[in-house]
Amino acid sequence: MSTTTSKGHPKGLWVLFGTEMWERFNFYGMRAILTLFLVNSLMMSEEQSSLIYGAFLGLCYLTPMLGGFIADRFLGNRNCILLGGTMMAIGQLLLFFSASIFGENLPLATTVMWTALGVIIFGNGFFKPNISSMVGSLYPKQDKSKLDTAFTIFYMGINLGAFLGQLICPIIGDVKDLNGIRDIHAFKWGFLAAGIAMMIGSLIFYFLKNKYVVSPDGKPLGGLPSTHDASHYEEGESQKAVFSTNALVFSGVAFALLTAIFLNIFGQNLIYSIIYASGLSLAGLIISDSSLTKVERDRIFVIYIVAFFVIFFWAAFEQAGSSLTFIADNQTDRNFFGWQMPPSMVQIFNGLFVVIFAVPFSMLWDSLRKKGREPISPMKQAIGLLLIALSYFIIAHNVKDLGNSGLLAIKWLILLYLVQTCAELCLSPIGLSLVGKLAPKRFASLLYGVFFLSNASGYALAGTLGSILPATGDKFNKAQELGIDLQAVLDKKVVPTQEQLALLAEHKIRSSNPVFAGFEIHNLFEFFMVFVVLTGLASVILFALTPRLKKMMHGVR
Repeated sequence: MSTTTSKGHPKGLWVLFGTEMWERFNFYGMRAILTLFLVNSLMMSEEQSSLIYGAFLGLCYLTPMLGGFIADRFLGNRNCILLGGTMMAIGQLLLFFSASIFGENLPLATTVMWTALGVIIFGNGFFKPNISSMVGSLYPKQDKSKLDTAFTIFYMGINLGAFLGQLICPIIGDVKDLNGIRDIHAFKWGFLAAGIAMMIGSLIFYFLKNKYVVSPDGKPLGGLPSTHDASHYEEGESQKAVFSTNALVFSGVAFALLTAIFLNIFGQNLIYSIIYASGLSLAGLIISDSSLTKVERDRIFVIYIVAFFVIFFWAAFEQAGSSLTFIADNQTDRNFFGWQMPPSMVQIFNGLFVVIFAVPFSMLWDSLRKKGREPISPMKQAIGLLLIALSYFIIAHNVKDLGNSGLLAIKWLILLYLVQTCAELCLSPIGLSLVGKLAPKRFASLLYGVFFLSNASGYALAGTLGSILPATGDKFNKAQELGIDLQAVLDKKVVPTQEQLALLAEHKIRSSNPVFAGFEIHNLFEFFMVFVVLTGLASVILFALTPRLKKMMHGVR
């Protein structure tokens, strides 16, 4: 039986597409309601929940380093995918339990929540790098021209799952009545739906992997490391990484020192410090491999450079689940053609737009490739950074005159997600494809882990940036109900009493403006301009580096 479709892509791509689609339903569905659950059911502040959100996502993309290493050395891709899927399903069921008992036992519900997030983090670590690595292995080593298209199709599966998760989980989990009062006990149904989706994805992979997830010559992919087929390696390419004892020791020492530096000098929390230190120390360890050739080393440096700039993209993009969700909840008119959309569902437009535009973008790259005008991968990613800067520039000017009581029209958040979707399609699937093209086979899963570490660092930075969200309209209204002029307090025109400070803290309202990089953030305009500056500068610098990166890729487009 043929394992290739009529359009030239292996049927195994569609098995991985389906597996990843349900896994992304699980992940993005949970992500859509997580911060609202923390704030409304577990009684945490928006600042605290943003930091937890960033740490959770960051660790989800830190553990692929461990999952990639275990797959390459011990279990293989297939076993790690099944193990990771099972763990994530268990984690979602634990969140369902936490959301079921918080009313009777808040401390226990909080403990279960931490346990659930931990299980999901490690499950994602086993799942994420290994399924991405297998996409590239479906194609002959002589034909890498289809990888950008394949990863765009794969990415459409990711976002179809994200769309379904962000549709269904908020509908059943983020429920408000006609008076705008939220049912804080409904979150559990969203988590349950996410867990069921993960079970479906794991079963699809389990039953179809042997038949369709095979190499171009029909051999099973992703088996135990000892069964790797030498035909997947380029001529003269080493099949085993060689790390000296000194390199391993130095990497361990560097990790400890970098963690201490980020923790004590840069003032990051422990989790964020570990994420940043892990990325740098692992990158150093890989490049120390004595078997690397000059061409391999140059190509790995391209992955590292691009991965650094990706950090700023994800720091801006991942505001969707924290600050942008809080703004949608607190200071947005969510009337969508006569229907009051749940705030956690507003981010659904990203997944919807990816499903709509993934194939056209794929066709665009194919068309430009045939004409010899396709931009190289780093150029596409610089364009992505420029677009996300544009999206925040648009939203910044539309919140500039809102004041404390004005509501942002939902159309501006929809436009933001449209522009960010175009940015994402220029950057994220292209980045995955770039690693597949440039990574030596013996480092495939591990270098995907390194690339996901850039996501982890971006998510950690996203948590830090999300935590500097200034007070939004609902906070001023609540303070007024308490008899406090919050604007006067924030402008330091009035010194609040201890009783007033206690009331503000009790209702999770800031009594001072947040500060980032020495600058005080007074309003939403200044908050969004932080992202314009960060991503805009990153785009300009990456554009300037592209000619040099092209040479370092040694002929790989």
